[in-house]
Amino acid sequence: MGSMSLWHWVVVLVIVLLVFGTKKLTSGAKDLGSAVKEFKKGMRDEDAPPAQLNDQSRNTDSTTSSQNEHDRDRR
Repeated sequence: MGSMSLWHWVVVLVIVLLVFGTKKLTSGAKDLGSAVKEFKKGMRDEDAPPAQLNDQSRNTDSTTSSQNEHDRDRR
């Protein structure tokens, strides 16, 4: 009584096919597959180390920010 037999699952599958139809089920499966694919891609991108700035761009950024602070102090 606790577990469902193979015939129970066959009946459930037939009812689902009758209610939803094959077109809706295939489009739903495609949507689910693309969602899983995008999720995996996002997880892979997240594991990549962050891009590091080279020394020249750091110096430029710090120079620009110090110039902006100097300009604000003058006002």
